[in-house]
Amino acid sequence: MRNIIAYFIKYSVAVNIFVLAFLLFGIFGASALKSSFFPLTESKIIQISIAYPGASPQEIEEGVVLKIEDNLKGLQGVDRVTAVANENNGRITVEIEKGRNIDFMLLEVKNAVDRVPSYPTGMEPLVVAKQEAIRPTISLAFSGKNIPLKTLKQMGRGIENDLRAMEGISQIVVSGYPEEEIEIAVNETQLLAYNLSFNEVAQAVANANLLITGGTVKTAAEDFLIRANNKSYYGSELANLVVSTQSNGTLVRLKEVATIRDRFSESPNATFYDGEESINITINSTNTEDLISSATKIKEYAAVYNETHEGVHLSVLSDQSITLTQRTELLVKNAWQGILLVLFFLSLFLNTRLAFWVAFGLPVAFLGMFAFAGLFNVTINVLSLFGMIIVIGILVDDGIVIAENIYQHYERGKKPVQAAIDGILEVIPPIVSAIITTVLAFSIFLFLDSRIGEFFSEVSVIVILTLMVSLVEALIILPAHLAHSKALQPLDPTPKQGVAAIFAKLRGFNALGEKIMNTLRDKMYAPVLAFSLKNKIFTFSIFLIALILTLGSVGGGVVKTAFFPRVASDRVSISLVMPNGTNEQITDSIISIIADKSKIVNQELTDKYLAGTDKVLFENTIKTIGPGASRASLEINLLPGEERPDAIRSDMVTTRLAELVGPIIGVEQLIYGSGGNFGGSPVSVSLLGNNIAELKGAKATLKNALLENDLLKDVVDNDPAGIKEIRLVLKDNAYALGLDVRTVMAQVRSGFFGAQAQRFQRGQDEIRVWVRYDRSDRSSITNLEDMRILTPSGNKVPLGEIASYSIVRGDVAINHLDGRREIQISADLKNPNTTSGTDIMDEIKAHIMPDIQAKYPSVTASYEGQNREANKLTKSLNKAGLPILFLIYLTIAFTFRSYTQPILLLVLVPISLTAVAWGHWIHGFPINILSLLGIIALLGIMVNDGLVLIGRFNTNLKEGLGFDEALVEAGKSRFRAIFLTSITTIAGLAPLLLEKSRQAQFLKPMAISIAYGIGFATVLTLVLLPVFLAFNNKIKTVFKWLWSGKMPSKESVERAVIEIEQTHDLEGDNRL
Repeated sequence: MRNIIAYFIKYSVAVNIFVLAFLLFGIFGASALKSSFFPLTESKIIQISIAYPGASPQEIEEGVVLKIEDNLKGLQGVDRVTAVANENNGRITVEIEKGRNIDFMLLEVKNAVDRVPSYPTGMEPLVVAKQEAIRPTISLAFSGKNIPLKTLKQMGRGIENDLRAMEGISQIVVSGYPEEEIEIAVNETQLLAYNLSFNEVAQAVANANLLITGGTVKTAAEDFLIRANNKSYYGSELANLVVSTQSNGTLVRLKEVATIRDRFSESPNATFYDGEESINITINSTNTEDLISSATKIKEYAAVYNETHEGVHLSVLSDQSITLTQRTELLVKNAWQGILLVLFFLSLFLNTRLAFWVAFGLPVAFLGMFAFAGLFNVTINVLSLFGMIIVIGILVDDGIVIAENIYQHYERGKKPVQAAIDGILEVIPPIVSAIITTVLAFSIFLFLDSRIGEFFSEVSVIVILTLMVSLVEALIILPAHLAHSKALQPLDPTPKQGVAAIFAKLRGFNALGEKIMNTLRDKMYAPVLAFSLKNKIFTFSIFLIALILTLGSVGGGVVKTAFFPRVASDRVSISLVMPNGTNEQITDSIISIIADKSKIVNQELTDKYLAGTDKVLFENTIKTIGPGASRASLEINLLPGEERPDAIRSDMVTTRLAELVGPIIGVEQLIYGSGGNFGGSPVSVSLLGNNIAELKGAKATLKNALLENDLLKDVVDNDPAGIKEIRLVLKDNAYALGLDVRTVMAQVRSGFFGAQAQRFQRGQDEIRVWVRYDRSDRSSITNLEDMRILTPSGNKVPLGEIASYSIVRGDVAINHLDGRREIQISADLKNPNTTSGTDIMDEIKAHIMPDIQAKYPSVTASYEGQNREANKLTKSLNKAGLPILFLIYLTIAFTFRSYTQPILLLVLVPISLTAVAWGHWIHGFPINILSLLGIIALLGIMVNDGLVLIGRFNTNLKEGLGFDEALVEAGKSRFRAIFLTSITTIAGLAPLLLEKSRQAQFLKPMAISIAYGIGFATVLTLVLLPVFLAFNNKIKTVFKWLWSGKMPSKESVERAVIEIEQTHDLEGDNRL
């Protein structure tokens, strides 16, 4: 190692080649990086889609869901299984454990599905697929005045094809309209007249509407294909299709017994853009596509399209690239400000030329990181940029220690090259250990489960890559540059010109810094250290009391806590759910009232906060009816975060809108969602059990308790009252006629739901051909009673004569969690700034759920939303944290060859929580999961300072200084390095800490933990660590005295002195 370092220090050309390589590969790597809103994550979800037309939720649960769930039990690698059974369809979601191969697990799940012996007849083939990781890029609305929906759809399909032809754009979803179908609306009277049944009509359509090949005729000259092309793609083409032949030879054609029409399905699904009917075109990005470039291409296309088409308009609803660009620019600005602050402090407190070469390591380290970043799927996003900001201050830490140590060797009279070699070799152990411990601390992020773990693993990758490159820069490049620079040459008093003149002027600035540094060290720190060492118990008590008071403040709610931070949102989503079966016109009228009230809110807030500007708070409003007649939503896109005042938050809009709308009678759910809940709902409980009565009773009790809590809003559950059902019961005479329930219900289903006669592809749409009654003939219960049922003898009898009925509420959806029925109740916080989600959940666990479980013993609770994400995170943290902490201990112990010194260093970390907690209080942030991640990062940074001080202390002992003198001298000699490493780390984060922008709030808790923690850690390292070392020495001397009966000297029990004595003994033995 010595020879390699000496080679590079002596021959600076070799070092410059290294720098040039970092420059070229770094620029190439940086230009190749893609952009994304958040880091790229691999999918961990497998979905099993169930399509069973005409089936009830209970049919799907019993016939499909329970069978598949049973086969998935015990499957290795499955985290959990959730399922929902709805009318006509269902879905089973399989979550895969972290670290498992998703493609292998997909095969395992498919095998489990295939092992089910039988599925219900009439069910479509199951679709088992992994959920691809895609991210919203840009959303468009395509609208036009008085343009029919069918025309809008056709033109929208053309836009979709144009966009899909662009490079880097593949995930496009067009929505805002129901599916197209062909309806054959049969007439009951005509069926009776021609003695036909539904099945006969459906079978005739299925058998005649065909394109089929019949083989080949091979003649001597050529071959001919035999083909019948009777395929029809539109309803009008089916009119003359022959349904049957009467006994007199008369042909009965389809148009004689039915009305055929091309139409949209009856399930409502309509979108309105600022009041105009529209369709939505949503473009998503995959892991291989660049968000910003995709959005730019699409906006350019939209601009050209609007110029070349009249009567229609392609509008941008939401553009993630704007928010990403704003956040990127914000963080880049903070990064540059941080770098400038770091350079300022370096040039103030360090020799100007030394400061220059230390700062030179920043671009080298970042370029080196960019060269390798692409190999780890790093993208330019909010969190990768945050990782770069964190590492700015850390990068210069090692450079400061190395540069200062080399300069001290030079001041002892050594030549520059020799000073560089000796100076770097002396500090290699603590420097390498410092980088290893920091890398180990940040590597914890790579093992964390949950969404936070997935996202922040990229921060870890950025920091680790940059630190590894900085290690090369610190050990080879920096010493070589110093050895051949003017920093290690006598000062030339002659007048300077050009760059040299700038450095000469900076020396005056540097002299001021030196004066400040000497004052801090000699006038302030030295007396404090001397006092602390004389009054060890008093000093320790102060820090201990501060920690106890802090923990009490956190427990007492003075310093707030939360699971996750709230993410600034530029969108407001109002979700309306009416009782199932509500007519779509009623649903539309209520959501329209809310849309009208939103215009008042827009005007009020615009007048109040945007007066004097030409801006309006609401960019656009999207009203959606569906899916289904009882559901509707209203989405309001606000001005992007950086274009509106910070005072305007999305929850202000929802609060004011809720006030204006007031209570609405008869609504099942009305949620004013302001977004921002990272990781799910802050309050969410899943009730599990197979006793349906107890489960619903527990749901009612828990929901009422949450509704009565004034701190909560948007209390909802996933078990709404189902649609009213007409329950048919056959009379005895039905059985006498040879009928049974299956036969009767099959005929009823054909008439009122429809018999699917065919299914074919028409362009990009899959068209279904349905044979059913006309809507007017199935619009009342009387129509049902009058329906003619075909008996085995060929006679037809009215349904009302053979069956009775009752009207009850059924299930609209049946939910499962890990094989048990589930009802989930969720709520949001009215004011997240004053209310803690963790406190609410603790209240539910401690007081509400015990009473519920005492009353309903078969019901158990699973705590979901943010609580589940936090549990996943802490569970994985416990798994990875202890081994990594032990590795950090081993690294330090190996460096100092001491068992106790690493423990003294690590004990400082929990004590630093005092500053972390009050830092959050000062900035008005609750302590959350990101704060915890900041503390983990703080661990690695804190250890660096302690390594420097303990390393110097051990060296002083080896050089023969007494224990007390060695301790004081270590503190004073390493004061500059520790102070500078801490202040540069804080300086790197300071712009982000002071940033008022809404876009920066998400990342602030982690920055607060690091900045305030490292600031306080400086005091701990310089004051409390020497006290701990003195305590440790006292304990060792007492133990040695008890063991040997003689009171040893303070120095003799220290590991550094023992090693010297052992070395002398070995040398003596060798001479003998």
